Amino acid sequence: MRHENESTNRLMPYMSVFVKVVELGSFSAAAEQVGLTASAVSRQIATLESALSVKLLERTTRKLRLTEVGTQVFVRCQEMVESARAVQEIAERFVSSPQGLIKISAPKAFGKIIISPLIPEFLRLYPQVDVQLMLSDQPGALISDDFDLLVRITDTPPLGLAARPLLDVHHVLCASEHYLAQAGTPVHPEDLSHHSCIYLGETPSDNRWQLRHAPSGDKVTVNVKGRFVSNHSEVRLNAVLANLGVGCLPFFTAAEALANQQIVEVLSDWRYETTYHGKAWILYPPNRYLPPKCRALIDYLADHINSATH
Repeated sequence: MRHENESTNRLMPYMSVFVKVVELGSFSAAAEQVGLTASAVSRQIATLESALSVKLLERTTRKLRLTEVGTQVFVRCQEMVESARAVQEIAERFVSSPQGLIKISAPKAFGKIIISPLIPEFLRLYPQVDVQLMLSDQPGALISDDFDLLVRITDTPPLGLAARPLLDVHHVLCASEHYLAQAGTPVHPEDLSHHSCIYLGETPSDNRWQLRHAPSGDKVTVNVKGRFVSNHSEVRLNAVLANLGVGCLPFFTAAEALANQQIVEVLSDWRYETTYHGKAWILYPPNRYLPPKCRALIDYLADHINSATH
């Protein structure tokens, strides 16, 4: 029995690496996550297969595939890894104060304008916590990208994750007074076809603006054109400030310039409809043993991000 226990204990790290290989789909990706070389990861999987006397993975030049027994072993190993994580999280709950590194992913504009200004005060409040804020408009993943927290803007948070709302996100159409004095002020969405418009430009349909009349619910789609497009909202704001035309902007991007009367909202009775709307949510694992460091940042952001202000 003692020999069996020692053998199992020796294999547990290899089981953890096996889970990471399956979750990420390659030896190289798993190696990067666990801090080993791809060849070392491959040797650990081979050692595990030899110890269990079964083949766990079918290797091809393009991808890895679980064998039938590998699938069953993966389920049990994954349960083991989750149990180990739970043990660590239980222990961390009893740490006297939040500590450690928090890795959080957020959309570029939202992270820069809304989240990053709040981080210095959070770090002053929690001197034992470090924050790594990664900005990308490509959605990250908690497990495969090794994040603790994610911020996403959507009308429906994804299933399988706990979610806390941070901010209502909607878009406004804006222009400078100088531009409107030269080109005229649109009074109906169809007027936009005669204006220079600053739009996203990521897909062929981004120049098709869909607007909904707030009082009546009527919808209008108009094809807009312009000499400058950009997939970053702050760049579009700068173009509006430079009198280049009517821009579509998240309200949190335009809020300061609107408050300072540098730009004005146009067609204020109409709502610009886009997939980049709904709420900004902070997402985290659905685990009652959420580490104190993560709970502290979630609570701090939720308390300090005020939808009435932004």
